Amino acid sequence: MLYAYGCKGGGASTVVLRGANEYMLDEMDRALHDSLCVVKRMLESNTLVAGGGAVEAALSVYLEDYATTLETREQLAIQEFADALLVIPKTLAVNAAKDSSELVAKLRSAHAKSQNGDIANAHLKNTGLDLIEGVIRDNIAAGVVEPAISKIKSLRFATEAAITILRIDDRITLNPEQPRQ
Repeated sequence: MLYAYGCKGGGASTVVLRGANEYMLDEMDRALHDSLCVVKRMLESNTLVAGGGAVEAALSVYLEDYATTLETREQLAIQEFADALLVIPKTLAVNAAKDSSELVAKLRSAHAKSQNGDIANAHLKNTGLDLIEGVIRDNIAAGVVEPAISKIKSLRFATEAAITILRIDDRITLNPEQPRQ
């Protein structure tokens, strides 16, 4: 953990890393670089969203509700996309050695309540995973946030990839061979 308090001046700073071996130093360097890039993105975009799978769960619940309003095959594609969004909170829970099924069910329930229009449950919109305690919580209040621009870009790229795969699948469809006479 790196803490910097009472830094004088706003100029450049040097961070000295010490590690047991070269591999450890490389990992520390990558982690420091990644964290500085996250801070840079947050300062550039100036908008944050709740982390811990909150955005994915909220979007999944919204898309499932929207899919039920459709009467075409598109409903199935939207429902599958909504299910695919839950891979993020499930993976977070599994990597933390928590019960992913239970946590994701609670997370989806909280977001469903927040989206039903009841003012009493509006505070649940920032609910995400607390993987230390194995519960759900308000991640904005807990300080677990992500830059909105990163989330928007990752969702956009995932959507474009899914659409590309669906288009390729349409193109590969073969016509059955006609019997020769």
